[in-house]
Amino acid sequence: MHRVLTGVLLASIAFQGLPVHAQTSTPAASAAAAAQTSGTLVIIPAFGEVRHPNDEARVTFMVEEQDKDKSAAASRVNLKMKQGTEILRKEDPKAVLKTAGYYTYPVYADEGQPRPLTKPRQAIGWRVGQYLEVTTSSLSDLPRTVAAAQKVVALSNLQFTLSPATSRKLEEERIAAAYANLTDRIAAVAKAMGRNVSDAVLDTVDFEASGAFAERADMRMAKPMSAAAGAPSVEEPSFEPGETVLNSRVVGKVRFK
Repeated sequence: MHRVLTGVLLASIAFQGLPVHAQTSTPAASAAAAAQTSGTLVIIPAFGEVRHPNDEARVTFMVEEQDKDKSAAASRVNLKMKQGTEILRKEDPKAVLKTAGYYTYPVYADEGQPRPLTKPRQAIGWRVGQYLEVTTSSLSDLPRTVAAAQKVVALSNLQFTLSPATSRKLEEERIAAAYANLTDRIAAVAKAMGRNVSDAVLDTVDFEASGAFAERADMRMAKPMSAAAGAPSVEEPSFEPGETVLNSRVVGKVRFK
């Protein structure tokens, strides 16, 4: 009799649209969901970053002269560059000097003005100039060195960067930072997929895209300016070397067991 009443009661509940019992998740069901990711190959990009104060400067000096006599203009340029080079070598004996360019071209009366193509141009003089590139690691003495040279030559360009030795020293740190970021991302992906990080097998690590991608300033020469003869003493300029950011990129292929 008791069984009959129970059956009638359950039938009544079902007829009224009420749930008979609640379905609960079981460990077996969770394992089945996780098993769906078995054998999955996941490609994970990672990035590493290392910062370091700049320890090298590349400075470009220049001289330009203009004269009706090409030889006279060239002679003044040669003399001033020689004097400027001597000053730089005296102020910074360890600096590396390199001639970065020498030019000679005519100056025309109609420069910057439209003219008929059939009309011959009239040269009124010659413009002669020379560039000198200085590479130095003596950053604390750089303002004094530049000010001394500016008595004779003009400052055309200045770029702070890392020395080759420092860049090589930071190579290991860049790679280590990128790899550490990769392992962190693998752990995050495993957690998101409901898997243990121990189930992730690192199949491939691609460092092909890694490297120092610190922005490199183009060595564009500034508009030439004539150096004044017999210029007075120049106040020391203020320079802030700043820092360089070195980036690494690595791509890992991870397969889940």
